[in-house]
Amino acid sequence: MPSLIRLLVVLAVIGGAAYGIMWSLANLVEPQKREMSVQVPQERFAK
Repeated sequence: MPSLIRLLVVLAVIGGAAYGIMWSLANLVEPQKREMSVQVPQERFAK
């Protein structure tokens, strides 16, 4: 039984670390904002 508890603790630590990394990426990292332009051919408007 102690090996099962050790396995569960290790899995919980790994899961907590993954959750913490995802939370920090979602809340603390700001994406770079830049302008974007796309040219659309006029043939698409002729329909």
